Amino acid sequence: MSDVETKDKLALALDMDDLIVALRLAKELKPYFGVAKVGLELYSASGPDAVVSMLDLGYDVFLDLKLHDIPTTVEKAARVIGALGVKYLTIHAMGGPVMLRAGVEGFVTGAAAAGFDKPVPLAVTVLTSDNDAPEHILPMRIGHAVEAGAGGVICAGTDVTLVRELAPRLKTVVPGTRPIGAPTHDQARVTTPAEAIAAGADVLVIGRAVTAAADPLHAAKELMASIG
Repeated sequence: MSDVETKDKLALALDMDDLIVALRLAKELKPYFGVAKVGLELYSASGPDAVVSMLDLGYDVFLDLKLHDIPTTVEKAARVIGALGVKYLTIHAMGGPVMLRAGVEGFVTGAAAAGFDKPVPLAVTVLTSDNDAPEHILPMRIGHAVEAGAGGVICAGTDVTLVRELAPRLKTVVPGTRPIGAPTHDQARVTTPAEAIAAGADVLVIGRAVTAAADPLHAAKELMASIG
C-alpha cells in the first residue's frame, strides 16, 4: 500500500476543546492523515468553524456527533451539516431505521444543495467502549444501516469481518485501534491498526495513540509504517 493510500485510510481524531490546539496538530500531522475527525467536544467549543478550518487545510472532514433524536430533528440537523461540506457524519443506528434514514437523506440532500459530492452517512453500531452488548445487537444494527441507505458503519475492529459478511457494500470506519503496548484508555474492544486493516477496515480513527504521544510526528510515522 502506498503512503497516499495509507493516508486516505487514516482519520485524525481531534478530541479536544481548543480549536487553536487542534489546528496546530492538524497542520503538523497532515502528511500522515487524510481525514480530520471533529468530535462532540471540539464541535461544542467551536461549532462549524472547526469544520471549515479543517476543510481549509485540505482534509476530508468526519463530523462525529452521533445524532440521535426524533427523525425530523435528525433530518434537519443532518441537512445543515451536509451543507458545510462534511464527508462523514455519524448517526446512531440504535435510533432505528426510520430515524437513521431521515439522517441519511438530510445529510445527502444538504450536501447536494450546496454543490458538494455525495457524502457518506455512517451508522454507529456498537460503541468500542461497550463490552456488554448482546450478540444480536450488532447484526440488527447492521441491518438498520442497510435498510436506511447508510454509506457505512462505525464498528470495532473485531466486528469488521461480520460487517463484511452481512453488508459488503458498507464502508467500515473503525475507532479504538491501538498500537501494541499502547494504553487502551476507555476502549474495551480494541485491535491494532494492522489487524483492523487486515480484517478489511476502510478507515481507522486514530486519536490519543498519536495526539497524546510525547512526539506525535514520530508516533504518526510509526503508525503509517505499521500498516503500509
